[in-house]
Amino acid sequence: MSPRPTPQDLLPWALSALEVAVADAPPGLSVVAGDASPRRYFRLELPGGSYVVVDAPPATEKNEAFVRVARLLAGAGVKVPAVLAVDFERGYLLLEDLGDQLLLPLLNAGSVDDLYSRAFAVLAQMAAVETTGAALGDYDLALLSEELGRFQAWFVQALLGYSPDAAEQAQLDRLVAKLVDSALQQPRVLVHRDFHSRNLMVVAGGELAVIDFQDAVIGPITYDLVSLLRDCYIEWPVQQVRDWALAYHALLSARGLAADIDPEQFLRWFDWMGLQRHLKVLGTFARLYLRDGKSAYLDDLPLVIHYVLEITAQYAHEEPAFAEFSGWFRRRLSPLVAQQPWGRAR
Repeated sequence: MSPRPTPQDLLPWALSALEVAVADAPPGLSVVAGDASPRRYFRLELPGGSYVVVDAPPATEKNEAFVRVARLLAGAGVKVPAVLAVDFERGYLLLEDLGDQLLLPLLNAGSVDDLYSRAFAVLAQMAAVETTGAALGDYDLALLSEELGRFQAWFVQALLGYSPDAAEQAQLDRLVAKLVDSALQQPRVLVHRDFHSRNLMVVAGGELAVIDFQDAVIGPITYDLVSLLRDCYIEWPVQQVRDWALAYHALLSARGLAADIDPEQFLRWFDWMGLQRHLKVLGTFARLYLRDGKSAYLDDLPLVIHYVLEITAQYAHEEPAFAEFSGWFRRRLSPLVAQQPWGRAR
């Protein structure tokens, strides 16, 4: 899929916003690595500093939400790129340049405890944000169900070519009901919805900055934590993940945000929330490939499948819906996955 051309008026717009004469500007913008959305990022380098210019088509992108959440997070002390100018009609944004250092390449066995400790501090700041009147959407039954529906529509049927029969559909429905109920039981906080190592940047002084937050909603307290600790792009030992989750629970409790939540209940919510997220991600990554031509996400599917099977197996002895799903996936879907070029990646 060939990229669309850069709008001719994007650079002049940015220069005008910065009150820089065209004659004093570089001949063009340099491309900055983008994400899974139609948004495109460019770097504008000037003698006085560099800036990020965003082309975010208003027909598909949540630019008003991006600006609103940026202000909300910044007001709570969370480091985010400052919004310097915006044209909602054309979908142009001028942002502070935070550099190129994502968290992911810095993560290793020696660095991860320190870096995740910093990430926990950011998460706790976000959990404490006052959301009353913040005009955020709700991670409600409809949204949770829509996300889980992507698994069947895009991963099972569209990517693998498998159509569940009536009995299998009933099994899937039972699992979905369990996961949705668990999510809706949890305390509600501001949720980023994609809080992972590719959406965290390390900036001056080692501070962590948060990006790609325009989809933020009010939702389950464990959602962003499991997005980070069971990251779709990097894997950690099971016990280490459990220890980190309990450490974050202790941090929340010390700040009065989870003092009445039993640690084992918190872990159960965390695990089940991760299963909901990873089923959604299987569908989302399949859709990014099939609909948007972004084949790189196929390589990340095996780890996500591993997370799904790990949690369903862990709770299979006490939850029939988990046992049914685990058996069905291994019996029906795993052979189809093994036939895919990406299915042998793990």
